[in-house]
Amino acid sequence: MDIKLQSIKVRDLIDGYVNDPDNGVRGYGGKLDIRPPYQREFRYDLKQKQAVVNTILKGFPLNIMYWSVVGDGEFEMIDGQQRTLSICEFRYHDFNITDPERGVLFFSSLTPDEREAFLNYELTVYFCTGTDKEKLDWFRVINIAGERLLDQELLNAVYVGPFVTDARRYFSKNGCPAYKIGSDYLNGNAIEQAYLATILRWAARKEDIKEVSEYMSKHKDDANANQLWAYFSAIITWVRSTFTTYRKEMKGLDWGLLYDTYHNNIYDTVELEHRIHDLMEDDEIMKKSGIYSYVLSGDLRDLSFRTFDKKQKREAYERQGGICPWCGNHFELEEMEGDHITPWAEGGTTTADNCQMLCKDCNRKKGAK
Repeated sequence: MDIKLQSIKVRDLIDGYVNDPDNGVRGYGGKLDIRPPYQREFRYDLKQKQAVVNTILKGFPLNIMYWSVVGDGEFEMIDGQQRTLSICEFRYHDFNITDPERGVLFFSSLTPDEREAFLNYELTVYFCTGTDKEKLDWFRVINIAGERLLDQELLNAVYVGPFVTDARRYFSKNGCPAYKIGSDYLNGNAIEQAYLATILRWAARKEDIKEVSEYMSKHKDDANANQLWAYFSAIITWVRSTFTTYRKEMKGLDWGLLYDTYHNNIYDTVELEHRIHDLMEDDEIMKKSGIYSYVLSGDLRDLSFRTFDKKQKREAYERQGGICPWCGNHFELEEMEGDHITPWAEGGTTTADNCQMLCKDCNRKKGAK
């Protein structure tokens, strides 16, 4: 990993500045991509931009910026985007500052000495060169101040390419396609990369890849993210067709895992809905979201049931005289756990007369059967 600290004058930073939909946002003689595809859509407000300019005019130090070396003489802005945009926009009269004595000031309103001082102000920049893994580690280290990049944004920064660019179009924009068809089933929001992080995790697992970073590295140079989008669309279509009534408990479930495991099965969706409805009405079930996994798997571990309260456990303990009915040994109360004599699956409920106290070992053995 090669990391170099350099000073860059403002006049060099703003050289060749362009900000338009076709050419993107560039500076430093056209060699610096100020807003790479992985950057979030965030902008300083006017007061923040004015603070950057006033810092420079007063000769105070600005926070260090970080650029990634991406080619021969080409760079990407990793940290410092909003400070850079503030500098460029002030120079080209997109906003003004306010002086208590002189009033509204644009760049052209400054004195010649002030303009020269602004243009000759030296910014401190770290230039980072290395492998994708080294860059990711480096970005995580520097990602400690300001508008922090989330982990998925850091991954986008390292594995930038046609795949990430296209994936962000599907999953990372306000009103993106993923939001339109899947927002009811996903946690977080698109602009903070939550949707993209979720589908990448699902897709990596589907390919037996442990780390999302490894999956992104593998697909970095894919021409597009069509396959990823098709997989996501298939998941959402399956969820909607299998579970015909939407409930808030469906939001945020690991639908990728459920789809991969069960989508080839054929279900009577009417019967499935009746089962879900009845289970939702069951006061014994505390983890209602687990119902969706349970009706597919039949595994009781997908559910979480009501537990006995302290009074019920104390009554059962006294009734048993502290003896575990499974092993016949005596235990203190805190060494035992409440257990349903008749299990929920056989109609048992969480009532005092259905409570027995088992030692922890026996309770584990019973639960494993």
